[in-house]
Amino acid sequence: MSSTELPGVRSTAELSSLVGAAPVAEGEQSRTVVLPGLELNFRVRPPLAADLPPALFVHGLGGSSQNWSALMGQLAGTVDGEAVDLPGFGWSPPPGDRDYSVTAFARAVIRHLDAAGRGPVHLFGNSLGGAVSTRVAAVRPDLVRTLTLVSPALPELRVQKGAVPTAMLAVPGVAALFSRLTRGMSAEQRTRGVTDLCYGDPARVSPEGFRGAVAEMERRMELPYFWDAMTRSSRGIVDAYTLGGQHGLWRQAQRVLAPTLLVYGGRDQLVSYRMARKAAASFRGSRLLTLPEAGHVAMMEYPEVVAAAFRELLRDTEDGKG
Repeated sequence: MSSTELPGVRSTAELSSLVGAAPVAEGEQSRTVVLPGLELNFRVRPPLAADLPPALFVHGLGGSSQNWSALMGQLAGTVDGEAVDLPGFGWSPPPGDRDYSVTAFARAVIRHLDAAGRGPVHLFGNSLGGAVSTRVAAVRPDLVRTLTLVSPALPELRVQKGAVPTAMLAVPGVAALFSRLTRGMSAEQRTRGVTDLCYGDPARVSPEGFRGAVAEMERRMELPYFWDAMTRSSRGIVDAYTLGGQHGLWRQAQRVLAPTLLVYGGRDQLVSYRMARKAAASFRGSRLLTLPEAGHVAMMEYPEVVAAAFRELLRDTEDGKG
């Protein structure tokens, strides 16, 4: 075992039964897609009308498809939506090759869309999922009808203070240190820390939502591959930030052809609010929604506002204005 590997990591086939069945909110369904070397869980919101356009939602680092439930509910009459659990997160077991790079996640999304024949889709991404979605839209424009990015994890010269621990996870040995230092923390304490970091106003989390998040945290911490997935995904983000040339994320942002909606929160502790202007200049013809009171997960804090902005993008695109 190399110094970058963690004990207790098993094969995908062995892990599938450990992930468990995904709990779903009222009106949602869960389904699993199996591709060679890859198993993906999806949270599905059946459309309220026939022939609605398909949409795919991609979560961020340490998140899951559950992060999109509120927005999917808001858009149930607008799109035929499904949210993916990226490999190793939520209720999807780790990838067979243990590749957690941004490129590998993008490849998983592309493989699913190709196999399902659902493209082009309205593609949504938050944080790491924003970087993944940017790459998908750049390399496979045929699969993306519109692109909505909430606090996308695109390279910054000055990393936000709140993002330093994530960057540190990419350093060999740090994950084991974090694991030891946090061993005595309860699931409730861990969840409180996450909500304080990700929400502009943690009070917006309902008691029921917080209890569900605590239960999910308890489940995640029991998974034998939790730290491995976090470590390798953090390393994948850092690696993506250092890529130059045509593979650089900012260069790929300039190649995106799909009409793009950018959403940034003024209280985001992980992705700097000041990056909104650079993003708006990089994604051609994009529109920018800034929410001064929101944090890193605006689609969870202000789902109705994000939904309204997307519907406006959709109307203008269909009218030939976008």
